[in-house]
Amino acid sequence: MTIDTLGDQGDGITRVERGYVVIVPDAEPDEEVTVEIDTVQSNVAFASIIERRE
Repeated sequence: MTIDTLGDQGDGITRVERGYVVIVPDAEPDEEVTVEIDTVQSNVAFASIIERRE
């Protein structure tokens, strides 16, 4: 996935289907990453970076 923006805490944020938010710590805007979803809530998911693509 491609990181869209940074959140208030400095975490990468992207949106997937229907605007669902995925928060990815240690990611930068426009960075291409492969992630693993760690926690899912009703309106947001938290993920860890598995691979950074260039």
